[in-house]
This record gives sequence, C-alpha cells and structure tokens, in this order.
Amino acid sequence: MQLRSDLNDKIIEAVHKSGLTHEQVAKLARTSRSRITAILNRNTKDVSTALMLRIMASLGYRATLTFTRAA
Repeated sequence: MQLRSDLNDKIIEAVHKSGLTHEQVAKLARTSRSRITAILNRNTKDVSTALMLRIMASLGYRATLTFTRAA
C-alpha cells in the first residue's frame, strides 16, 4: 500500500534528521528498539500503521491525509 510506504519513507527521513539512536526513538515512541530497527530496514509486515504514526508523532511530526480521485 502506497500510504504505508510513504509513511515508512518519512520515518526513515525523520529518524536520520533527528540524530537519535534507535533506542532513543523507541523510548520516545514507547516501543522496542527492534521494532524501530525493523521499520528503518523497511520490514513493516508486522508493524501497525498506528505504531508508525506514533513514531512520527514522538519525533514531533503530525500526519495529514488527503484523498484525491483516481484517474
């Protein structure tokens, strides 16, 4: 799904820009370091969209969702 792929891209970008370690991001987002590492390695099969959004929020980002009609 494109939404999750785009969200994953933004998480990777935000974590790299933050300069935080995987452990620090995990503590902020109330999840495990291994989940953060999996997401940063694009292994999101068992990761909920809610967790991905929580990670972004913990890094100071707010998500907006826009719908457009398909051509």
